[in-house]
Amino acid sequence: MDLKQLGYLLAVRDAGSFTKAAQGLHVAQPAVSMAIAKLEQQLDLRLFDRQDRSVRLTPEGEVLCRHAERLLLQMHQAQAEMAELKGLERGEVRIGIPYMMGSYYFPPILMAFKHRYPGLKIRVEEAGTRELLSRMVDGSLDLAILITSDLPPALEGAQLLREEMLMVVGEEHPLRGASAVSLPQFFNQELAMFRRGFYHREHMEALAQGLGIEPNIGFESNLIPLLKAVVRQGFAVTTFLRMALEEETTLSGIHFAPPIFLDLCVAWRRGDPLSMANRALRDFLLAQAKPEPTPDGALRDNNLRDNR
Repeated sequence: MDLKQLGYLLAVRDAGSFTKAAQGLHVAQPAVSMAIAKLEQQLDLRLFDRQDRSVRLTPEGEVLCRHAERLLLQMHQAQAEMAELKGLERGEVRIGIPYMMGSYYFPPILMAFKHRYPGLKIRVEEAGTRELLSRMVDGSLDLAILITSDLPPALEGAQLLREEMLMVVGEEHPLRGASAVSLPQFFNQELAMFRRGFYHREHMEALAQGLGIEPNIGFESNLIPLLKAVVRQGFAVTTFLRMALEEETTLSGIHFAPPIFLDLCVAWRRGDPLSMANRALRDFLLAQAKPEPTPDGALRDNNLRDNR
């Protein structure tokens, strides 16, 4: 019994006749009939009831078809994995990225990855970190950029970068040019913030709660350009990661005192083997990772590790 015979078996079952199966397989009809006859002889079982111009599976044939489907599926999966090993010529990666990083950090990195592996399809999902976390746990994403301290036991990850959160003000704001701002000073302003469900928003609300302050949030949006416009016009202030201000000339970032940092990692499901394509993307991202600042001011490389 070989895989070709099992393929013919399923083709005859699906077509309902040897002639139609041979046409679908683009082989001569006698070749299909002989393969099935040989299979029946090897097993000493009748797999089909022959009726004039049609055939029907026997109970024994139905059992063998179930095994044949599993075996052929495993063969196709093995072939796909071998094709990946051949040079990542085919495949798809699915990665979730927070809005801010998707707009400012990832475009050049993903383009460089696509240049290296042009045959791979890249599917990027942008969402808040809470939603990305949920999609990782339910399996709808293979990789995601998440807050390192936020990983549940079902996920593991490797440090990607540490990014500072800054207060953001417009050109006419009284605090523009300040070297640092305290949290009470920040929360005393009218704020433009992401909506709930974004770690950025939830982190700032938790800090306010710790100080016994009710934030004055006058504007909510998940659109970064809209939040910037609100701040630029002087209606409110906000907080962004430093990367969102690198090319801004009309907005200013002010350090918090003490500074606020977010540690971000690339995460995957614990115990769930990544495909070659997803492993290639994960390793490529980590190769681009920014080293972490250590307390003594030195830089430490980011090595692949568990970050629960």
